[in-house]
Amino acid sequence: MAAHPVDEKLPALKMVTSGLQHVAAMYAGVVAPPLIVGAAIGLSGAGLTFLTGACLFTAGLATFLQTLGIWKIGARLPFVNGVTFAGVAPMTAIVASAENRSDALPVIFGAVIVAGFLGFLAAPVFCKAIRFFPPVVTGTVITLIGVSLLPVAFGWAQGPDPTASDYGSATHLTVAGITLALVVLLRRFTRGFVKQIAVLLGLVAGTVVAIPFGATDFGPVADAAVIGFPTPFHFGAPRFHLAAILSMCVVMVVSMTESTADMLALGEIVERPADERTIAAGLRADTLGSALSPLFSGFMCSAFAQNIGLVAMTRVRSRYVVATGGGFLVLMGLCPMAASLIAVVPRPVLGGAGVVLFGSVAVSGIQTLVRAGLDQDGNALIVAVSLAVGIIPIAAPHFYHAFPQTARIVLDSGISTGCVAAVLLNLVFNHLGRGRDTRDLSGPRETGEEIAGARTATAH
Repeated sequence: MAAHPVDEKLPALKMVTSGLQHVAAMYAGVVAPPLIVGAAIGLSGAGLTFLTGACLFTAGLATFLQTLGIWKIGARLPFVNGVTFAGVAPMTAIVASAENRSDALPVIFGAVIVAGFLGFLAAPVFCKAIRFFPPVVTGTVITLIGVSLLPVAFGWAQGPDPTASDYGSATHLTVAGITLALVVLLRRFTRGFVKQIAVLLGLVAGTVVAIPFGATDFGPVADAAVIGFPTPFHFGAPRFHLAAILSMCVVMVVSMTESTADMLALGEIVERPADERTIAAGLRADTLGSALSPLFSGFMCSAFAQNIGLVAMTRVRSRYVVATGGGFLVLMGLCPMAASLIAVVPRPVLGGAGVVLFGSVAVSGIQTLVRAGLDQDGNALIVAVSLAVGIIPIAAPHFYHAFPQTARIVLDSGISTGCVAAVLLNLVFNHLGRGRDTRDLSGPRETGEEIAGARTATAH
């Protein structure tokens, strides 16, 4: 019996190039949080380099946990793990509240360790929420994931520094547009292996195209060291402050909510629906990876939604490809010079490719919504209101400015607010006061039931 595409081991060259695509797609997302927090603390260039390398290293370890798995840990899906951006706001708040900013990192690390272990213990309970994620909910959340990520791509397209005079210049937008066009043309006019690595080829070609525009900087390669192991407790032993722990626990809940939605989305895309056991194992990998990350000076880890778009677009579903990408992340953490090669890719080039990647996620959500029975008024209203709520932080970033910082950790995440709204509305319209109707696509169903039903219908 042939192995499921998720468990397929591809030829070495394809494994390496496809793994590099995943690294290229998520690199900017991994390095942004340590750069932001490190800058807030006032770390030196060497300190920033070390913190960034540590986050790459721990992201690779967390990806190993998620893709390869041990015991009941790891979803064993093509899932990339890295530093969650949800933690940036509370971490910078911890920095701002510290009497001595040099003490902030140990406090952050202590809070992440506690939040990670508490999340690990809560995973078996948290995963039972899957029965409240029918297609009308998962389709809405997947769509929101794609829509929420698109502004990231648009920001990348404008340049690396929002405060720079050339941010959003015609040069940056032209480079982004050329990269987007290259990826689209490669997807349209090539076949097989070349078509599958269209994003990687587009990134390489876009980087070359950016050289005459002066947008490609090879300085990071020249300045980077060859070897740099992230030694444990480099910035000091963890410290445990209650306020910091509570704020990071809130981030952990947000992260687990988004990871659950991401696993459901990825399960649909790779045609291996995520059940309670898979989600529990995936959440254990997220939370354990987060708890161990501070030992090597890394931050809280979570699933990277942008890589779901890459899986959806390329249809390369092997978890071993993503594990290979995790191997590259570990090597980058151990070899700053290797990490700097990815850093050479200009931000506008990443933005051009990101439009395709993140748009693919939104399309996957729309495809799921097609099966959700939107001809029913209740389901149409669930999607309408949930999408509107989820888009608020995107369309009006300061909408919740009057709320406490702790509440804004959740409210400023369109994925989290949209997910909560969809779950609550689904409860109101399809659960409360109604008996279970297994013929109703909007009601609670066993994972994969809707796919099986659709296949049966097609077969007949």
